[in-house]
Amino acid sequence: MKLLRHIPFLKAVLLHSLTAFGGPQGHLGMMMKTFVDKRRDVTQQELLDYNAFCQLLPGASSTQTLTLIGYKRGGLILAIFTLIIWILPAAAIMGGLSFLIRHFDQKDIANNLFRFVQPMAIGFLAYAAFRAFTLVVRNRVARFIMVGSMLITYFFFNNPVIFPIVILLGGLVTNFSEKRDKKAVQVPYRPIKWGNIVIFLGLFVLSGILSETSRKQEWANRKSYNLFENFYRFGSIVFGGGDVLIPMMYEQYVVRPASERVQRKNQNVIKIERDDFLTGAGMVRAIPGPVFSIASFVGGITMKNEGTTKQIIGCLIGTIGIFLPSALLVLFFYPVWHNLHRYNSIYRALKGINAAVVGIMAASTIYLTRDISFVGLVEGKTVSILNIGVISGTFLLLLFTRIPAPIIALICLLLGLIF
Repeated sequence: MKLLRHIPFLKAVLLHSLTAFGGPQGHLGMMMKTFVDKRRDVTQQELLDYNAFCQLLPGASSTQTLTLIGYKRGGLILAIFTLIIWILPAAAIMGGLSFLIRHFDQKDIANNLFRFVQPMAIGFLAYAAFRAFTLVVRNRVARFIMVGSMLITYFFFNNPVIFPIVILLGGLVTNFSEKRDKKAVQVPYRPIKWGNIVIFLGLFVLSGILSETSRKQEWANRKSYNLFENFYRFGSIVFGGGDVLIPMMYEQYVVRPASERVQRKNQNVIKIERDDFLTGAGMVRAIPGPVFSIASFVGGITMKNEGTTKQIIGCLIGTIGIFLPSALLVLFFYPVWHNLHRYNSIYRALKGINAAVVGIMAASTIYLTRDISFVGLVEGKTVSILNIGVISGTFLLLLFTRIPAPIIALICLLLGLIF
């Protein structure tokens, strides 16, 4: 019965999952508008804290952030429901695409319905960065950290480990620069759920053993074991989100199977056609929800020649395998992170961590505009000067109106059909 009082929240999560376009860069701005400004499920400071913490972990950061919002509001059960509702629409779309790929012209749809998705995501990210700047960057040290983090992130944006490094450096700066007499906030102690890390490590080891054993002994369902091990490993070690996950999957399922060494060693290696993979990689950036849902597509497409039932199983393996480690890690480490707030050194470091996150957000906003065309028509990029109108319009609507984030997303989709 306790779950019933959270139905409005879960409805908001569902609407968010159906309209959260633009990848993790756009998701944070939409979360701020929906769960901070409109619903007040968390404060702006809490959302920034969650986001900074999730940047330090491997896995899907926007998924982990939203899971923590559910965890804060209603505990473990609500966190699980939040996670399922968030990933289900995107996973269903990408899994369905693995069945329809031969009849699907992703390029034409991307050039119409989704043509303004990236400019809209930049507008959401700019809004989140601006709001965070007004809250966090209030002194000279914070400004120094923000500018330094922005420059470092911009020039090393394609290196996924730069995000946790910059965040940790920001925390070190304020830990040593802040006055030592400041006291940490007294937060209630959260018990650490050791079962989560035991399950995480146990599955990591067990999946590896079963995958290798099934390969050597040629089990009938060896592909299922191999797929789960691949996806679980990716979800456990990937820093930097979908932009890092997709190249890793491309290497695993397109490049590696084509090498002579692998073909000699393993005749039944799992492989995907290059054009099929690139279609899925393009589509996942255009649909709402987490970019990690590409695993649902990859799991299905690898089973496409083994019947409908096994293809559905492949989609489920991809979805569970890629998101499960993210959930286990965030639910284990968050109580640890929360309890560390009791210590003065962490309290001082948080100011630098938040300033570094603002720098990362600002750098991401600038970096993403590189792929946007603002004048005329440029082949290979989005289209025309309308993009600057979408970016600025999204930012201004978020800042000065009460229009919900999903409505703004739908407006941008309609603009793609009109122009």
